[in-house]
Amino acid sequence: MYQANEHRYDQMIYNRIGDSGLKLSAISLGLWNNFGSVDAYDNQKAIIHQAFDLGITSYDLANNYGPEPGSAEENFGRIMATDMHAYRDEMVITSKAGYVMWPGPYGDWGSRKSIIASADQSLKRTGLDYFDIFYSHRADPATNPEETALALDQLVRSGKTLYVGISNYDGAQTQAIANIFKDLHTPFIIHQPRYNLLNREVENDVLPVLLREHKSAISFSSLCQGLLTTKYLNGIPQDSRAKKATIPFLHPAQVEQTLQTIRALNEVAKQRNQSLAQMALAWNLRQPAIASVLIGASRPEQVVDNVAALKNLDFTTDELNQIDQILAQQAPIDWDKK
Repeated sequence: MYQANEHRYDQMIYNRIGDSGLKLSAISLGLWNNFGSVDAYDNQKAIIHQAFDLGITSYDLANNYGPEPGSAEENFGRIMATDMHAYRDEMVITSKAGYVMWPGPYGDWGSRKSIIASADQSLKRTGLDYFDIFYSHRADPATNPEETALALDQLVRSGKTLYVGISNYDGAQTQAIANIFKDLHTPFIIHQPRYNLLNREVENDVLPVLLREHKSAISFSSLCQGLLTTKYLNGIPQDSRAKKATIPFLHPAQVEQTLQTIRALNEVAKQRNQSLAQMALAWNLRQPAIASVLIGASRPEQVVDNVAALKNLDFTTDELNQIDQILAQQAPIDWDKK
């Protein structure tokens, strides 16, 4: 029987989400990869145990995480039922709806039917009574944002989630739905954008809106699918995301495009006595709007290494200038390459 480390809260940092009463661990565990039906279940348990023992209280899911879609929620639900149920009130567990989950016209996007049906399915798969945060995973261009907002508001009022969030919305979309939530008095508190050293668009778009509206962000792809680690410095490993056909978000060409930049950033990290991954996470957390950074892990040791980023979150002006100069020399990256 799993027993949590009694010192788990000693070193972790907890940041308030905007002006809400909720705090997130500065490092959150994302279950997008390595928690599906094709992955070793015992390793999944070991990763979650390690994360919780280090004070990570925030666990991020979505309806279609796997593969197979839904299997990450099912596996997480098994782990909660057998190992973690005693700690439920110490955990912030989140899920999302908006990307393709089941066939037909109601299996994705942001209609009331899709959002509410998906939330019900996710609760059933995880075996939970409620989520702490439920997200609209992407803005729906064919659905009035008021309908999506009302669906999320209904989830709160029916006790299926405590708070709501959005993900992958641009600045204008974020402002529009924030205004609707404000009128509804919905506890909208957080945005989950892609943000890392190589993807900075939200700095001038989404993050200013969040600060103005007193909301926070939790960044996904914080290590850019592993690019912002030392994994690719000496070639592309066979077991890496760039080699996996089931993960279409990183391509060998993108590794080649960024190799010089990654090597230069790694030298800055060495000067800071950090790994490149640790520096990348710390760099995200320098943003006032970012309450937490999502990490993925294929083994428990990666969680330990990433949490060690919190030992050095401060950057000198010279370090930040050096990083900006390195990034300015990076040619545009073809992120659409598949």
